[in-house]
Amino acid sequence: MNLSFENKVALVTGAGSGIGLVTARAFAKAGAAVVLADLNEKAARSAAEELTAQGHKAIAIHCDVSDDAQIEAMVEQTVATFGQLDAAYNNAGIQNVLAETADSPREDFDRVIAINLRGVWSCMKFELRQMRQQGSGAIVNCSSIGGLVGGAGRGTYHAAKHGVIGLTKSAALEYAAKGIRINAVCPGLIDTPMSDQMKAAGQSDALEAMLKEVPIGRLGRAEEIADAVLWLCSSAASLVVGHALAVDGGYTVR
Repeated sequence: MNLSFENKVALVTGAGSGIGLVTARAFAKAGAAVVLADLNEKAARSAAEELTAQGHKAIAIHCDVSDDAQIEAMVEQTVATFGQLDAAYNNAGIQNVLAETADSPREDFDRVIAINLRGVWSCMKFELRQMRQQGSGAIVNCSSIGGLVGGAGRGTYHAAKHGVIGLTKSAALEYAAKGIRINAVCPGLIDTPMSDQMKAAGQSDALEAMLKEVPIGRLGRAEEIADAVLWLCSSAASLVVGHALAVDGGYTVR
């Protein structure tokens, strides 16, 4: 099974921390030149410098994925630096304010959709223009178990993540015959800074209740999501097109 990314270029959004950072490191370890994009440029730059010090090729780019112009510039800088774009993991995302639908703030809805859904659409748009020109590439969009099931108090987040799967499947149909594969990964409960933020926001009880429904009986590790992303981007997954891969310890099996 070939999971080597030698002479390949990988782009990861939300790469300053959590799953994005771990995935960027995994791409680098597999031989790829890596672009770490994040709203937190300081965190992305620190991670890129760490990879460079280890002998890898890496750059950091400040990018707000709710801004089309910044996304276009991100892809242009990637190609200007490394000459191509072979793999992209559109991972950047945020949580919604926990609230029942009748009480959900409009501002929060707009903010979450702008980043979690429109941001993925925009990233794909500009990544695909480059990959279409190359005639090759692989994209993985980060959905969630929230893209497969509902969740009380999380309607805005789940709506965005369901939308990511719809975008993924539709784009996959458009580009499969053009040498570009597009899939989604659906992480379950993962031990990341985002889960820490949820606890800090008073959602510990909700997380504990959800964890009781995970057959494997534990939180996932960011490395387990990174492994899935690299596989989906690799030639080992050459026949996998438009799939939403749940990596959730069995949570959505029921």
